[in-house]
Amino acid sequence: MAGLGHHRGLAVFIKLLVVLVARANGADILLEWNVSLDTTIKPISVDQPVITINGMFPGPLINSTTNDLVHVNVFNNLDEPLLFTWNGIQQRLNSWQDGVSGTNCPIQPGTNWTYVFQTKDQIGSFFYFPSINFHKAAGGFGPIRVNNRNVIAVPFPKPEAEFDLLIGDWYHNSYKRTREMMNRLTETDEISPDTILMNGKGPYGRLLTKAYESFTVTKGKTYRFRISNVGSAFSFNFRIQNHKMVLVETEGSYPNQITMDSLDVHVGQSYSVLVTMDQNEADYYIVATPLLLNTTTTTSLVGVGVLHYSNSLTQANGPLPTGPDPFDLVWSVNQAKSIRWNMTTGAARPNPQGTFNVTNVTITQTFILEGSMAKIEGALRYTVNNVSYCTVNTPLKLADYFVNGSNVYQPIDWFPVSAVKAEATYGISVATGIHKGWIEIVFVNSLDVMDSWHLDGYGFYVVGFGDGSWRPDARNTYNLFDPVVRSTVQVYPKGWTAVYAFLDNPGMWNLRSQSLKNWYLGQELYIRVHDNDPNPAKERPPPDNLLLCGIFDDMASAPVPAPSPRSSGW
Repeated sequence: MAGLGHHRGLAVFIKLLVVLVARANGADILLEWNVSLDTTIKPISVDQPVITINGMFPGPLINSTTNDLVHVNVFNNLDEPLLFTWNGIQQRLNSWQDGVSGTNCPIQPGTNWTYVFQTKDQIGSFFYFPSINFHKAAGGFGPIRVNNRNVIAVPFPKPEAEFDLLIGDWYHNSYKRTREMMNRLTETDEISPDTILMNGKGPYGRLLTKAYESFTVTKGKTYRFRISNVGSAFSFNFRIQNHKMVLVETEGSYPNQITMDSLDVHVGQSYSVLVTMDQNEADYYIVATPLLLNTTTTTSLVGVGVLHYSNSLTQANGPLPTGPDPFDLVWSVNQAKSIRWNMTTGAARPNPQGTFNVTNVTITQTFILEGSMAKIEGALRYTVNNVSYCTVNTPLKLADYFVNGSNVYQPIDWFPVSAVKAEATYGISVATGIHKGWIEIVFVNSLDVMDSWHLDGYGFYVVGFGDGSWRPDARNTYNLFDPVVRSTVQVYPKGWTAVYAFLDNPGMWNLRSQSLKNWYLGQELYIRVHDNDPNPAKERPPPDNLLLCGIFDDMASAPVPAPSPRSSGW
């Protein structure tokens, strides 16, 4: 009997161990999305198609927890190929699920494909959006939350509730018409968005607005707002009438908490702020205004929503709350520099964020990347170091894995990462990143408009901002003590931004301008981070449902081919 008791105890222990492992590995989240065009939504009473997911605009929330495995079965009901990317989700060891043209074959009209990605060792606020064919200008975006596991302490009290607030500029023209105009862009064209939406709704108080966004709150309670800039072009300043905000999260990082009247949010960025309802019970304006734009003469580009106290009988009234001068970039830079990492709190893991710091790292590579604009073969294009990325029919990831890049791109590091080519050209821009090396990337913006840059697969440490051209002695100005970690960073007009990243995530990773026009017209490249060890712990093999296209199109109905042998030289 003692032996039986021992076995029962062992069985209980094994079951408990299985449960603990399952919890550590996260849960499976199963989602089915029907992606369609809807002409009835009309967020600003303009007849245009809107991309919806399961009839929703914005799309449904992906509400996950650290280490969950998310399955998204996407049915493409559009008349064009479709891809989704998961802005800020790092896809650990798995660029096969990244959902951009260099990693995935598109989902063809009338077909479906299932993404499977893990929120591995992450927390925070992010969003998804369609990544090709200028689709983002038509919608298809939605929020992603990655919640902390219960065993990890969060460095602020649990709020009464959480709100996702997706804010972005919006065109009156259909995305196909806008895309066509982008393809014929000239130096004198000004193709700019026409309004700003909050959660897919037009500005409060405007005649063209069919509906406006409103949040109902209770006096005395504190709420978390997860704010994302899902727009195409404009950075915006965000504020709530008569209310302070406490900044508590930046794309998966916990910063030192600072209280602010307003917050600049650049294209592709996400933040969390806490707002305490400490005012009289009434309605208050929520406002987002673009940077570098005089909104007193372009009032259509003022996004307005409403904060509604539950017992309010008073509509929002008076002038809209004013923010900083939209042309005062010194103010914006100073705010950006004030956002610093909380070194003593944990994030997705219990150990402090400061355990991973850049105080004494050795940089193994430096990429200096200048974003600009040039005419190539008579067409106006955006460039990186005078190279405008040329999208090819075969995703780079497939070519890299199966044929060492042959017939798709040169399997060498040819892309100029530290010097601008003498003459602007088209190119398939692939740079080699040293696996488990520290990289310094300096983004230089030669244009007189805001830009922002995003690196898939990684968060990076934002170590410096500056004016004009970057020089090596600018490193003396870097903040290496507590730079915030995020996946999208702004680059100011005629200025530079420097970041560090640890390249421990093998794959083919997209590095792009988050400005949709810039990205669509060539301002991107790929960083190939490779380790010759075939062990899946280094990088996962392609999924069983891998789509094939381009030079592999004839194999689409055949089993996935075997990878080509890799030489140790690249």
